[in-house]
Amino acid sequence: MKLAISGSAGRMGKLVVKHAINKNLKLVQAFDVVHVGKDVGEVAGIGNVGVKIENDIEKLNADVLIDFTTPEACLKNAKVAALKGIKIVIGTTGFNEKERKELEEICRKVPSIISPNFSIGVNVFFKIVEFTASLLNNYDVEIFEIHHRHKKDSPSGTAIRIAEIIREVLARKGKDLEMIFYRKGKKGEDLGIFGLRGGDVVGEHTVLFFGEGERVELTHRATSRDCFAMGALIAAEWISKVDKPGIYSMIDVIGLNRWSNL
Repeated sequence: MKLAISGSAGRMGKLVVKHAINKNLKLVQAFDVVHVGKDVGEVAGIGNVGVKIENDIEKLNADVLIDFTTPEACLKNAKVAALKGIKIVIGTTGFNEKERKELEEICRKVPSIISPNFSIGVNVFFKIVEFTASLLNNYDVEIFEIHHRHKKDSPSGTAIRIAEIIREVLARKGKDLEMIFYRKGKKGEDLGIFGLRGGDVVGEHTVLFFGEGERVELTHRATSRDCFAMGALIAAEWISKVDKPGIYSMIDVIGLNRWSNL
């Protein structure tokens, strides 16, 4: 597998570079708008690896592209990859509804993985939330997440995905909850999603199910971004073996689909 990384000089990109080299994967290209011309390994703090950072995505030539950039840049990168028949792994978040639909349309043309979170633990957490929501379907549900002060999107893509899972489960039970991102006054038939920002928190997500006289809390805490980078590389290796175009998820990658339709 020949691997390319866009956003290679960013917070996540540097970790993906580091773990790709540690896994002896064949990193052939690195893209970013900063540190252009520098060795990507030196930028990532692991020494020279023989791959210089480029800023022209039109020169993309690999088997799989991993993207951790911005919504605008990601859409451009995905278009180029799809036109070239290159498989795509997208960890970029913060898309609005229009951008998300455009991205999905692009990614259906080649084997692609779109995930708001590549942590193996978080994706197992998604299934635990799905199972719990199916059993506690008459409980009130709220979600809150905490991230570092520099995170650009709020609520996080992971929190929104959790809310989507809960809404899908409850819809099958005949319950239609509106997602809200700010609450003032009394709780109604809705699902609140709240983002807290501060310090250097890597990521924490909590789902609360409120019943009469009891409360169930499910929490996932990430203590290092390494789990996201390693998961993205596992996804890249998995999608490199997939021939059928379409959008896949980490649920497919780690084989959790057997627990679907709870």
